Amino acid sequence: MERKIIFLDIDGTLTEPGSNRPPESALKAVRRAREGGHLVYLCSGRNYAMLLPLLKYGFDGVVASAGGYVECAGEVIYDSPMTEDQRIRALSVFEDNGVFRTVECRDVSYTDESFREYLKTHISRGRNRELLRKREILEKNLCLLPMKEYRGQPVYKIVFMSLSEEQLAEPRAVLEADFFFWMQEKKGDCFVNGELMNRKFDKGGAVERVCRHMGIALCDSLAFGDSMNDREMLQTAGLGICMGNGSPELMKLADDVCGSVGEAGLYRAFLKYGLIGEEMP
Repeated sequence: MERKIIFLDIDGTLTEPGSNRPPESALKAVRRAREGGHLVYLCSGRNYAMLLPLLKYGFDGVVASAGGYVECAGEVIYDSPMTEDQRIRALSVFEDNGVFRTVECRDVSYTDESFREYLKTHISRGRNRELLRKREILEKNLCLLPMKEYRGQPVYKIVFMSLSEEQLAEPRAVLEADFFFWMQEKKGDCFVNGELMNRKFDKGGAVERVCRHMGIALCDSLAFGDSMNDREMLQTAGLGICMGNGSPELMKLADDVCGSVGEAGLYRAFLKYGLIGEEMP
């Protein structure tokens, strides 16, 4: 069959959210697809540093920072951090409005220490205890350093957490011309949680960029994702597949839905679409 190129989101697609260890079924699918001559790329909102623990499993390239940084076989083909003016405006307006920030550079991320302290102080409120637990896991597993150590390195993305929608009114007014505010669904008394994404790129544009660089037609590309920040990637690829544990909204937009990440979803989808063959008994 024609050589295919496969783009995989990470959290909720290749791994359980926040994990750096894919299930064995997913690793087998990736390994066998590559042995069959297909290309497999990581395509994630994570920055490059957060992808490093996964590269040991073998991939042909990476799309990091939701398309802001792209490598093909070790060659950087796209690198587009915020301008200095964008970076200064974004960090300042969030701070002035009491919005907690995590800034993602290429090789490291920095987070406001005050957010963890707020959670500890208000730990009895609603979901704060669970948020604190997840935050501590992220800081341990995904190279998050305190904001006081940030020294002005180029920034590709800002993850933000706000106590209310009102706190985001001024940041939106100041930043929306240059940035898209991708918001996670708010549940109960949880924080307003989202990501500041540069309008210059997205995962869909990265899929096009990689295919063009590698000389592979878009119709020979497949993309797997689980949340609405994978929408452009799934809509751009020749075949867009949503995980069974994914967003109901994304499922409606996808060409197909496969099993969940914890139920060998990738492996079975690779079999279904002929990316790997049935194993001999």
